[in-house]
Amino acid sequence: MHRNIFLSIICSVFLLFSLHAQEEGGEDKLTARIKGFVDTYHAVRTESPHDWMSSRTRVRGELTLEKGGMGMFVSMNATYNAILKDKTGIDLREAYLTYSKQNWEVKAGRQIIIWGVADAMRITDIVSPMDYTEFLAQDYDDIRIPVNALRIKYVRPAFSAEALLIPIPDFFILSAAAENPWAMTLGSPVPYTMDLEQRKPRKAIANMEFGGRIGFYLSGIDFSFSALHTWNKMPVFRKTMDAVGHSLSVRGEYRRMTMLGADFSLPLGKFVLRGEVAEYFHEAQEPAVGEDVRTNTSTYALLGLDWYPGNDWNVGLQYSHKYISGQMAACTGYRNAGMSTVRISKDCLHNTLNLSTFAYIDVSNGAVYNRLSADYAVNDQIHAIVGYDLFSADAGMFAMYKHNSEVWLKLKYSF
Repeated sequence: MHRNIFLSIICSVFLLFSLHAQEEGGEDKLTARIKGFVDTYHAVRTESPHDWMSSRTRVRGELTLEKGGMGMFVSMNATYNAILKDKTGIDLREAYLTYSKQNWEVKAGRQIIIWGVADAMRITDIVSPMDYTEFLAQDYDDIRIPVNALRIKYVRPAFSAEALLIPIPDFFILSAAAENPWAMTLGSPVPYTMDLEQRKPRKAIANMEFGGRIGFYLSGIDFSFSALHTWNKMPVFRKTMDAVGHSLSVRGEYRRMTMLGADFSLPLGKFVLRGEVAEYFHEAQEPAVGEDVRTNTSTYALLGLDWYPGNDWNVGLQYSHKYISGQMAACTGYRNAGMSTVRISKDCLHNTLNLSTFAYIDVSNGAVYNRLSADYAVNDQIHAIVGYDLFSADAGMFAMYKHNSEVWLKLKYSF
């Protein structure tokens, strides 16, 4: 209901601005564009009991209205999910107003915000949280959660400066539902209950997020600096054992933190070198059983290399490292932890078939998640994609999904 009210407000404000522009003598006509797609995705586990891992069908509609310097964008999903019934319904994804004049741009409303240059890894790109209802077994762009934000941007050819205000924060969406094969599990030897909502910060102005980013675009290199006063949007879990040690109570916890970061992108012939570094001040750390949540300063650094050797090949490598400073006695994480990604893709058959593999490699735990896919374009509107997701892990983030390797099929029609 609150999203319908929000959408009505957005439409009303756009109408008022349009009338105001008309009164000022603007002769620009109102233009409207509608596009979207229909897709269906189905996945089956490759080991016993060979059950359905995902089965969903979605219609996405996108509306863009523009008049003079004013604009409005709305996108909505109508989804049928055969496994996760609570995900069936109509959902407002983005809805925002835009206004541009000379070198200024203003965007207000529900929107996806992407910072940094990393590929599917979060270093400075921590504004929009993620939907882990089905973990990473979906397109990365679909995992991003829009936030209700005000963005004011000043743009020049060689640089841009952006201010960001998020009055009400959003957080990762996680699932603990027994019927969901992608639900969060702890691998605990004793029974446990999990509460992901009780300690979530209230939707109040006092919990707002704010920050900014300034970027420079020079002839041989692009780089930027960013700052954000935010939260750990992925909760850490405080675990408390009962008096007799027969059960565990698990509660998601959040803490205020500040991020200062920088990134760069440097073309070098057939290569592009990318990098990010960020300092998270007062980041919440995963506590040991019976311990309170503590905060430490964490340093994140990423280096990536993209190679375009020709003949429609694309190779990308990344390595990300995390270092936690301060006392670690009450924490369960590593002081040093590494994660890598490998992306290889090749276009074939006159660019109608794309073969690709994208793998996360948990260096600290010797674990791998690899998504292989073959995307065939029947024509410009219709795509048929088949794939295989491989999980191989005994420890770390991927361990809870080590029995979730799957084959999947996706059909998509764009209009």
